[in-house]
Amino acid sequence: MHDRLMALADELAAEGEVPVSPCPDPVNAAMIRNWTQALGDRDGRWTEFAPPAMIQVWSMTGLGDRPETTPDRTLRMLDEAGFTGVVATNCEQTYDRYVRLGEELRTTSRFEGVTGPKRTALGEGYFVTWYQSWYSGDERVAEMLFRVLKFTPRAGDAPPPRTGGEYPLRPVIGPDTAFFWEGVQEGELRVQRCAECGELRHPPGPMCPHCHSTKRDHVAARGRGVVHSYVVHHHPPVPGLRPPYAVVLVELDEGVRMVGNLLGCPPGDAYVGMPVELEFQRMDDELTLPQWRPAGTRPEDPSPHADGGWPALRIELTPTFVISTALATRDLTPVHHDPGVARAQGSQDIFLNILTTTGLVQRCVLEHLPDARLAGVSLRLGAPAYAGETLTLTGRAVDEQTVEVRGTVSLGDHVTATVRLKEPS
Repeated sequence: MHDRLMALADELAAEGEVPVSPCPDPVNAAMIRNWTQALGDRDGRWTEFAPPAMIQVWSMTGLGDRPETTPDRTLRMLDEAGFTGVVATNCEQTYDRYVRLGEELRTTSRFEGVTGPKRTALGEGYFVTWYQSWYSGDERVAEMLFRVLKFTPRAGDAPPPRTGGEYPLRPVIGPDTAFFWEGVQEGELRVQRCAECGELRHPPGPMCPHCHSTKRDHVAARGRGVVHSYVVHHHPPVPGLRPPYAVVLVELDEGVRMVGNLLGCPPGDAYVGMPVELEFQRMDDELTLPQWRPAGTRPEDPSPHADGGWPALRIELTPTFVISTALATRDLTPVHHDPGVARAQGSQDIFLNILTTTGLVQRCVLEHLPDARLAGVSLRLGAPAYAGETLTLTGRAVDEQTVEVRGTVSLGDHVTATVRLKEPS
C-alpha cells in the first residue's frame, strides 16, 4: 500500500491547481450570524464583511453532496488500508482581502504530498497536506494550507463510554467532606483545620488525630506544593482518561498531602520534588476535580503587562458549544458531535473542530485589537479540546504586524498560532 500511496501522491501533486466547484451559497448574513453567535464573536464589523477566519465555511457542503477534491483519493486509500482515524494538525490561512456580503466564491485545490508512516500518540499514520484557494471571479481572496493525520486507532485504546454526558466516577460526599467539594465549586482548595489546636489534616475526618477535638473549620490552601511520590497508571482503564498518565501525591506548602492527576506534562517527565500548582479540571457540567500541573505552565502565567501579553479569554467547552460551533462551521465530521464515533477513534469525547479553533483565535486577537485587519493565521494543533474542558486563550503582540496566540486545556497546549496583521491603510 505504501508504494501505491506515494505514487498516487506524486501523480496528484503533478496536476497542480485544479478547480473544485462553486461554493454552495453566496456570502450571506444568516450564515455569518450563526457563526458569530456560536463562537461568541460580538465584533460589529461583520455586517458588511464576512469574518476572514470563516473563509473555509463558504465551501463546506454540510449534508449536501460533496464534490470530489484532490486529496480524496489518498484519504480513501488510507481508509481502505485501516487508517480510519483522522485529525487536523496544521492550518495556515492567508487572507488577500475580506469578502463582502453577496459575493459568490469558487474554490480550487492543489495537492502537496504525503509523509509517513509515522508513529504518533494516536497511533501509526500518514500526514496528508494540500492547499485550497478561494476566488471571487478571477481574483484570489484567500488560500489555505491544510494538513491532517490519518491514523490507525489503537485497539483497546478508547476509554470506556460515558453515559448521559456525566463523568461516571463521582466522589462520595458526606458531612466530613462537604466543605471540601463546596470549596472546589467556588475555586478554593480547602484543608480541614482543628478549631482547638489549629492542626491541619487531609483527608478530612470527624476528629483531630492530635488533640482529639471534634471542633473543626478549614483554611484555603495556596494550591502549590511538590510531588512527594507518584505512579504512572497504565491499567485498568478509567472512564474518560487515556493511559498512561501520572497520579501524584503532592505535599502542599501548608504541610498536608493530596492526591491528583498530573496534567499538561508527559507522565515520563514526572519526578519526586517537582514543583506543582493547582489546576481545577472540569469533568462534566456538574463535577470539577482538583488536579495538578507543573509550576509555571498555567496559561495565566504570562504577564499581561511586562511582555505585551493580554488577559486570558476563557471558553467553557460544553457539549452544546462543541456541537453548535461544528454546525455553525458546517463541519459534520462525526468526531465533533457523536461521542461513540469519537471514542472508537481513541478520543475520550467529542472535541472542538479546527474551523472553530481558527475562529476563536481571530476572536482573541480582535477583542484586544479591534481596529486590526487580519492578513493570515497559522495554527498548529496539539492536545484535543474535549467537551467539558475550559479553553484558555492568551495572546501577545510580537511586533506591529504579528501576534502570537496560545490556547490551553488541561492536557496542555491545544493550539499555538501566529496571526499576521495587515499594515494600517
